[in-house]
Amino acid sequence: MDLPNVSSESLDTRRLGHIIGFVLLVAIVGIFLAIAIPGLVGADESFVVQSSSMSPSIGAGSVVFVSDQPATDVTEGDVITFETTGEQSSRRVTHRVVDVVEQDGDRAFRTKGDANEEPDTELVSPDQILGIVQFHLPLIGYVVAFGGSQYGVIALIVVPAILLIVTELRDLIRTSRTDGGGRENKPD
Repeated sequence: MDLPNVSSESLDTRRLGHIIGFVLLVAIVGIFLAIAIPGLVGADESFVVQSSSMSPSIGAGSVVFVSDQPATDVTEGDVITFETTGEQSSRRVTHRVVDVVEQDGDRAFRTKGDANEEPDTELVSPDQILGIVQFHLPLIGYVVAFGGSQYGVIALIVVPAILLIVTELRDLIRTSRTDGGGRENKPD
């Protein structure tokens, strides 16, 4: 049986492509595993940044990884994620601590987004702090937010599931048409 003339250069290029693809897949899966299970990277929680108030250091669409720390460990210059309480709902904010002040015998924190001209109007109390930002991943939050939407579920779960089923059915049909030697079964 003659094999087609395939140069070793094309095999090396193909092999390199497979290795690069595998490394990219592992990196992508690792990133999303870390977002889903922040403890894998030493953080307690992860949040998607919704606004550009911390630009350029942390842009909208970034995922921040925060570690739960006592309020006594928070110092000026730390970037913290905290929860605000409004009349209708609460929201999470990630801003930099620009001043630590005493309020009613307890520490409170004046915060400001790096892109904002003025500090936030309300002081942040220790019980509002969700954690200190350890690091962030830019732009990944857009994918996370998309994945949580109706279209994201369709694009990231339903379509790949259908493609997997179709390719498995195709392989089953091919296998049933061939015998163990790889030759097609032909009726006599």
